[in-house]
Amino acid sequence: MLLDTSGLLCLYHQSEPFHQQAIHAYQTAQVRLTHSYVLAEFVALATARRFPRWPMLDYLDALVDNPDIELIWIDEQVHRAAFALLLARRDKAYSLCDAVSFVLMRQRNVVQALTTDKHFEQEGLVRLLK
Repeated sequence: MLLDTSGLLCLYHQSEPFHQQAIHAYQTAQVRLTHSYVLAEFVALATARRFPRWPMLDYLDALVDNPDIELIWIDEQVHRAAFALLLARRDKAYSLCDAVSFVLMRQRNVVQALTTDKHFEQEGLVRLLK
């Protein structure tokens, strides 16, 4: 499964409505992947939600070194493919981070996302947190 920003937030913070569901999905997943744009978006979201900064950064630091998670660092080719997807879906409110996730999921044949974001369903993918 792809670990999306909202899914990581549900894993991270116990007060999130889908916290227990996210833990279960994470523990039972055979594939766990995420990407550098998710990390950037997570910092922005956690900051906007006023989570304490240092524990949040420690959480991400541990995630980067977690051998159970494949972290993909986004290059120009994937960025351009994601931007092309945004241009092709002008009727959608996808973020660039969403589009990168969709591109990577299709490249890796991953259909499930640890996310609360309905945009994944709009792209024909499985949203695990709802």
